[in-house]
Amino acid sequence: MKKFDILKTVQLVLFIGLACIGLFKILADARLYHLVATDPQIRTLCILLWSVLVLSFLFIFLDFSHFSTFKREYKELDFAVSSDPVSGIANRYSCDTLIEKYLDKPLPDNIGCITLDITNLKEINRSYGHLRGNDLIREFSLILQTASSGLCFVGRNGGNEFIALFENCSREKLKTFLSGVSQRVSEHNEHSDALPVFFRYGVAFNEGHPSGSITELIALSGKRARRRK
Repeated sequence: MKKFDILKTVQLVLFIGLACIGLFKILADARLYHLVATDPQIRTLCILLWSVLVLSFLFIFLDFSHFSTFKREYKELDFAVSSDPVSGIANRYSCDTLIEKYLDKPLPDNIGCITLDITNLKEINRSYGHLRGNDLIREFSLILQTASSGLCFVGRNGGNEFIALFENCSREKLKTFLSGVSQRVSEHNEHSDALPVFFRYGVAFNEGHPSGSITELIALSGKRARRRK
């Protein structure tokens, strides 16, 4: 896409440059200007050439317009494919795409994972309906997205489960993320008109020790989350 955009920009600049050079040449050269003004054949030839330039400008502008529309539709399609329709954050497909980077490879020393579950989602769905349950998922997703800024990737792994995957991880990053999530959840729960969010989490950090595969690391964080009450 970027190459196409550059190509069309270069074409537009060349056409404008050639048109300006041609117009300057006619206006600056009195003999040539006189020929264009008095000779019907030369005047017709100039009209045809200028018509070609005008049509070329038009087609290039149309290309830019169609390309802009295509880019917008592509972004919308990419968002639809990679984003969860309920939470608005990365979906299971996006999670799997990131995980595939580490499949069948030695696990880096500085990679960590946190699995988070909304523990009261079933209760909310049962008591208030799935629409309110979806609202709770969106609220929690926004909290995770805000807390993850500059720290990690977050995505909804399905149902009430979310994962935060840390590349170039450290204990400090894990603590900063969890602290941010806990603080924002507390602030959310303080609002009297908001349904409370209760969650649990499990942490798995490679810490330079062989931890098998990326899937085993994520499974370990999920197992530790389920052990929490």
